[in-house]
Order: sequence, then C-alpha cells, then structure tokens
Amino acid sequence: MAFTLAVAGKGGTGKTTLAGLLIQALVERRDGPVLAVDADPNPNLGYVLGCQVQKTISELRDDLLDHIRKLPPGVTKDDYLELGIQECLWEGRGVDLLAMGAGEGPRCYCAVNNVLRRCIDRLRGSYRYVVMDNEAGLEHLSRCTTQDVDVLLIVSSGLPVALQAASRVGELSKKLALRVGEQFLVLNDISVTGQAWIEEKAQRTGLKLIGVVPSDDRLRELCLKGEPLTQLAPDSTARRALREILEAVLSPATAAL
Repeated sequence: MAFTLAVAGKGGTGKTTLAGLLIQALVERRDGPVLAVDADPNPNLGYVLGCQVQKTISELRDDLLDHIRKLPPGVTKDDYLELGIQECLWEGRGVDLLAMGAGEGPRCYCAVNNVLRRCIDRLRGSYRYVVMDNEAGLEHLSRCTTQDVDVLLIVSSGLPVALQAASRVGELSKKLALRVGEQFLVLNDISVTGQAWIEEKAQRTGLKLIGVVPSDDRLRELCLKGEPLTQLAPDSTARRALREILEAVLSPATAAL
C-alpha cells in the first residue's frame, strides 16, 4: 500500500505550493512512483507541477450519471469508472496526477462516490507514494478519496488567523471518522527575523511543528506569475526546507514499508 501524505490548511497559506514541492522532492528520491491527487474543487496542483489535466474525476462522475442507464450489458459501474480513470490520469516522469474537480452539486452522487473510492484505492496499489492536496477543511477526505492517511501536514503562515485555523483543522481531524496516522504543523513563508516569535505562537496550536519554510523571493515570484515550480532552483531555500521536512516525515515511516 502506498504511503500517503495529505496537505491541508487555511486558504492562502501556500499548501498547494508546498504539496508541489513535496511531490518534486519525492520524485527526486527515485525510490518509487508518486500519485498526486488534487482534491481541491478549484484544481491548481497541475499548474504548480507544470502539467494540464484533460479530464477530472468529477467530470467522469457526471458522465457516468448521464449514461448509467445506457451501459452495454455486462459493463458495470466499476468497469466504466476504471476505464475512465485512466483517461483522467496525467502521466509524467516519476509522477502521475489525478484531479478530483468540482464538488458534488445538486445531484445525488453518494453511490458513485463510493465506487470512486474503491477505484482510487485500487489505483493506489501501483504507487509508492500518494500526495493529496486538499481544499480548506477535511470533509473531502471522507467524501471523495480514501480515508487512510499516514501523515497529515497542516500548513500555516505566521498570521494569528492562520495559526488558529491550523489548530481547528487538527481538532477536526480527530473528531471526524478518518484514519490519520500522524499530523504535523508546517510553517510557511516565514521571515528569519520573526521566526522565533512565530514558532512560540505555533506551540499554542497543540500541533507538533515538523518544519519551517523560509520566505523565498523567487518562489513568490513564480507563484505570482503562475509559472511551474520546475523553474525554482534546486538549491533554493524553499526546496531545501521541504527536503528536510520530507526526510523528517519519512525516516521513521519508511522502515515499516
């Protein structure tokens, strides 16, 4: 079973950017393929990774609902979805990307989402790692994807409102019926001058701080221009910080894989 990392947090904290950097760091390790799952209704992970998904899971789901009564004899919903998922999968070098797409909308999708979870679970078996970039909150983990998460990284800026939101995400993950192994706090876009003060404030979230990503002017420039992170230098401060965070996450876990 793939080792699964999920990234969550308040909107605007840079979680999609950090998810992209995590994915690239995993690809650099070259110890197995990575499945990237964009679970945000407004998918942007593809832009960060420099790729473009042609079809989302929600579009596939809509296709099934429109054609479910017209399926040929002997073709089940599972069969239709498994074939369709291959159409949704963008395949790259070391990483494949699957975008969930828009929310459930006014129609009833409960039965279809249950089938989708089974299909995605089977897909996960072909990968060493799965990285999920989530929308704000955690509801979608139980709605659209598998509930098994080895490590949940909750991203926050140094702003009090972001730290408070991170604390609430951590509390929510404990209340929901989700199987989450460990959860950690990641501070993002932190200036050197304010780091000690922000780390002190972060202790009040009740979350274990696993790493700090310093402010990176080049990374901010790429994000503002909407350019992929592949243009970020390998020795940038943000890349180095994400590699250290990844090593801290995987060191105790990979021994058990």
